[in-house]
Amino acid sequence: MRAAIEEARGGSPLMDPQARQAVVRRPRVVILGAGFGGLAAARGLRRADVDITVIDQRNYHLFQPLLYQVATAGLSPAQIAMPIRRILSRQSNVGVLMERVEGIDKESRIVETTARRIAYDYLVVATGARHAYFGKEEWAETAPGLKTIADATEIRARILSAFERAEATEDEAEWERFLTFVVVGGGPTGVELAGAIAELARKVIIRDFRRIDPSSARVVLVEAGNVVLPAMPLALSEEARRHLEMLGVEVSLGEAVTRCDAEGVGLAGGGQIRSSCVLWAAGVMASRAAKWLGVPADRAGRVHVDGNLNPPDSSDIFVIGDTAAVTDKNGRLVPGVAPAAKQMGEHVARAILARLDGRTIGPFGYRDFGNLATIGRKAAVADFRRIRLSGFSAWLVWNIAHLWFLVGFRNRAVVFVDWALAYVCYDRAARLITDRHER
Repeated sequence: MRAAIEEARGGSPLMDPQARQAVVRRPRVVILGAGFGGLAAARGLRRADVDITVIDQRNYHLFQPLLYQVATAGLSPAQIAMPIRRILSRQSNVGVLMERVEGIDKESRIVETTARRIAYDYLVVATGARHAYFGKEEWAETAPGLKTIADATEIRARILSAFERAEATEDEAEWERFLTFVVVGGGPTGVELAGAIAELARKVIIRDFRRIDPSSARVVLVEAGNVVLPAMPLALSEEARRHLEMLGVEVSLGEAVTRCDAEGVGLAGGGQIRSSCVLWAAGVMASRAAKWLGVPADRAGRVHVDGNLNPPDSSDIFVIGDTAAVTDKNGRLVPGVAPAAKQMGEHVARAILARLDGRTIGPFGYRDFGNLATIGRKAAVADFRRIRLSGFSAWLVWNIAHLWFLVGFRNRAVVFVDWALAYVCYDRAARLITDRHER
C-alpha cells in the first residue's frame, strides 16, 4: 500500500533512480546534515511541493555552542540536543535517514550512503566540520576536541577523573600533573572551556574532596597567536584575557604546541607543561564535501561557492554552513557560526522555491549580528560592531542569545532553570564520569 501511495505521488525519494523515471514525480530535495543550516533549508521548504530527504549520521540536532557546558558538567546532553524526527515531525514532505554519506555522483545526481543510492534534483550539502590537528592526527587520542556529544562526555570524564586520580595518588609529582589542565586554542571554544574548568575547580567542587584542594588546580590556555578571541576587537580580546586571569587561568600567548602526549604538551619556545588532561580547541576542518563533489577547497577544506552558494558548474547543488567558503559583500569570509548557517539554509530554501516558479533571486547576503563569548560566571564579551559590551551586561546578552537559539521550548525551559540554580548555588548537577572511563 505504501509503495502504491508513493508511486501515485511520484515515487519515494529512496526508490531506485531508474524506477522513479517511469512515474510523474515531485522534485526531490536531498539535504545532507541536520545542523542549523540543513534544518533551516528543510523548514524553509515546508510548504513547497517537493519531496525532501534529510540524511544525517546521527539521529539528533545538536546545539554545539553549549557543548562546552556538557564537557564541564554544567548541562546534560539531552538539554542541548533534540531528535531530528521530532523537530520535523509536523512537516509532511520530509523523510529522515540516519546514514553516513559515502559519496556524490554529480553526473547521475545520486547521493551514495552506506546503505543505498538516493536520487536528487536539488542537493544541499550542510555536513559541518570536524577537528583539525594540522597534520598531527595522532594527537587526537591525547587531546580530544569538542564537536559531538561523545566528545563532550569524554572530556567531562577526563576532567572529573583527573580530580579523582589526584585525590587517590600519593605521588606529589603525579598530583600536580593530574591537577593541571591544558586547553589548546584561544578561540571562543578554548576561552569558554578554560573559564568553565577554572570555575568548576574553584567554585563548584571546592568542598567535595578531602585530600586535595581543587582550587589549586592549574588551568593553562595555550594560544599560538598574540591574542585570545582574535575575531574580536583588540579591546574586547584584552578584556577576555583579563577575565580569564581573574578566574585563575594562565594565558600563554604566542606559543605553538609542538608535542602532545600522555605526559602533557611541549611548546615552540622550549617550555613544557605536564598534564594528564589536554583539550583541543585550536582548529577545525570541513567535512569531505569537496572530495565528494570533486571541487577545489580552501586550506580548511571548505568548498569555494559563488554568490548563490553553488560550487563550480553545479547550479543544482548548494553548499552551506561550515562546509562552505563564503565571502560577504566586503570580501570577508563569513564565519562558521550558527546564525550564518541558518541564513544560508534560509537562502537556499528561497532559491529552490524561486527556481520551481521559474524565477531567480539575488546572491546570498550575510547579516552579521555580532560575536559573543563567555568567560565564566557573570563575565562575557560581545561585539555588535557599533556596540561593544563586556562583563555582566555581555553575560546577560550571551545567556539570552543562546536560550533563543536552542531548539524546543522544553530545552529552553530546562536550561534556564539549570542556569538559574547554578547561578544561585554554584552547583553543576551533571558531574558524572561515564563511557570508557568506567572500565
